Amino acid sequence: MSQSAADVDSATSQFTITAAADAVAAVVGERTLVVQGDRRISYGRIAERSRRLAAYLHAQGLGCRVERADLGGHEVGQDLLGFYAYNGPEFVEGLLGAFRARVAPFNVNYRYVEGELQYLLQDAGATALIYHAAFAPRVAKVLPELPGIRVLIQIADESGNALLPGAVDYESVLAATEPEQLPQRPSPDDLYVLYTGGTTGMPKGVLWRQHDLFVAACGARDNTTGTLVGSYAEIAGRAEANPGVALMVLPPLIHGAAQWAVLTALTTGQTIVFAPTVDHADAPEILRTIERERVAVVMVVGDAVARPLLSAIESAAARPDSLVALANGGAVLSPAIKQRFIDALPGLVVIDGVGSSETGAQMTHLSVSGLVSSGTFTPGPDTRVIAEDLSAVLVPGHDGIGWLAQRGYAPLGYKGDSAKTATTFPVIDGVRYALPGDRARLLADGAVELLGRDAVTINSGGEKVFAEEVEVAISSHPAVADVVVAARPSERWGQEVVAVVALLDGATATAAELVDHAAQRLARYKLPKAVVFRPEILRSPAGKADYRWAREQAAAG
Repeated sequence: MSQSAADVDSATSQFTITAAADAVAAVVGERTLVVQGDRRISYGRIAERSRRLAAYLHAQGLGCRVERADLGGHEVGQDLLGFYAYNGPEFVEGLLGAFRARVAPFNVNYRYVEGELQYLLQDAGATALIYHAAFAPRVAKVLPELPGIRVLIQIADESGNALLPGAVDYESVLAATEPEQLPQRPSPDDLYVLYTGGTTGMPKGVLWRQHDLFVAACGARDNTTGTLVGSYAEIAGRAEANPGVALMVLPPLIHGAAQWAVLTALTTGQTIVFAPTVDHADAPEILRTIERERVAVVMVVGDAVARPLLSAIESAAARPDSLVALANGGAVLSPAIKQRFIDALPGLVVIDGVGSSETGAQMTHLSVSGLVSSGTFTPGPDTRVIAEDLSAVLVPGHDGIGWLAQRGYAPLGYKGDSAKTATTFPVIDGVRYALPGDRARLLADGAVELLGRDAVTINSGGEKVFAEEVEVAISSHPAVADVVVAARPSERWGQEVVAVVALLDGATATAAELVDHAAQRLARYKLPKAVVFRPEILRSPAGKADYRWAREQAAAG
C-alpha cells in the first residue's frame, strides 16, 4: 500500500512526485495514462508496475546512501539509474520506480556513439541502466570500462538482441517482483538528474530536488500567478476534474522538456500519447494517431520536429479537428512555420515556452491568427533579468542586455563540479539565482526579449550577433528546410557569421538569395558572410541544434 495523501499532507509542506502521482491514481486509476499504438495503460497500472520496479531496485541494494542535509549542492548521495531508451510506458514507469526506490534517474542520449556514452555514464557514476535491446551492442562495448554499473535491465524490442551477460529482462523482473512498500519513503530532497544536451560543450548533470522540480517545471505552480498547490488532496481534485485531455509528446523523453511534460500530465490527470514508431518521425502515422486518439495538444521542439508534421497536415485530405494547441520548447519555432500551422488549422494556438535544464519553465508566448511572432515572452513569477556584471536585478525598460535568470525553485548545482555550480547559481543581494547563459533584454512593459545563448553568440567586428535571430531570418525563406548559424574565425572581423543550410527536397536557392532575404529583417552586420549547404542539419534526437557540428561545417565551408 502507498502512503495516503492525508498522511503525507500532515507530515510535510513539500511534495514528492511519487506521492502526487499516487494521489492522482487513487481517484482516476482506471483512466488511461499512456497510449502507444495498441498499448493502453491506466494510471493504476502504471503506479503498480512502478512499485514492482522500485521493489526490484531496492532488492539489488540501490537507494539513498547519504541524506541531502549532509551534502553540498554538487554532491550526490543516491544511486543513479540511467535511462537509455526510446519513448514508451517503460520510461514513465521507470521514472516513478526510481523515485520510489530513492534512486536518482538521469537521461542518456540514444544518439551518442561509444565514446560519448562511456563518458556520460562515467560522469554520472551510474550504478544501474535501463535500456532498449536495440542499444545492447553499444552498451556491451562500454561496460568493461564501467565496473560501477551492477544492475542492467533490458527492454525487449523488435531488434531481437539477446540479453547481455548479467542483464535481466524488464517484463520478467516486473512479473516476478511483488509491489511491496519499501522501508524508506521518498523525500522531497531526493534527486532528479538531468544531463544537458552537450551541444556547446560536454554534458553536465543538473541536480534538482524533487520538490523544486515539481514546482518549477511539473505542474505544482500556476506560472501566471505563482500560486502553489496546497496539498495532495488538491492535486487529486485537480486531476479528477480534468476530463483526461490527450497530450501527444513527439520529442524523445531523453529531453528534459519532454520528461517535464509527462510528469506534469501524470500529476494533472491528462493522457499521454506517444508515436508508435520510436526511432524516426513517421509524420503520416503521427497524424493518424492524433486523429484516432483525439489529441488536443501536440508537443514539438523547434522547426526540425514541427516541419514533418506540418507537411503531413497540409497534404492531408482532412485536418485533425481535435487539435487546439501546438506546444513548443527547447528550440526556435520560426514565425513562418507558426503561421502555416495556424493557416492549416484555424483556431489553433501556438504556445512557445522558454526554459532550460537549469531553470525549469520560465516564459511563454502565445501566437494566434493575426498575432504571430517570436523572441518576446511573458515572464513567469520567478523569472528575472540580471545585469551583465551580476551587480543587480534589472527593472523594466533598462537600456541594455543582461542575463536571463531564475530565482527560487532552482537546481542545487552541477554534479561533481563545485566551480561551475558557483558561477551558474550565484547569490545576488542574498538571493540565489540560476543563470544558464541566455542573454535577454527586459522591456518597458515587463516583457522579456530573448536574444539567445551566450555560448553561441558571435562577436563580429565588435558587434554581438545572436545565432537564433539569424536562424529565424534565414528559415523564413520558402526554400529552406533547416538552418543553424555558427561562427568561424575571420582576420577582418575576428569572427564571421556563417549559415549552414539544408534546402527542401527539390527546392533551389543561392547563397546570395538567402542573404538578401535575411537582409529584409536583419541589420547588415548580422548577415551571414557565407552560406554552407548541407543535405541535412545535424540535431539531437530532441531537435536541438548541435553547434559544435555547425562550427565544424562553417570552418570546412
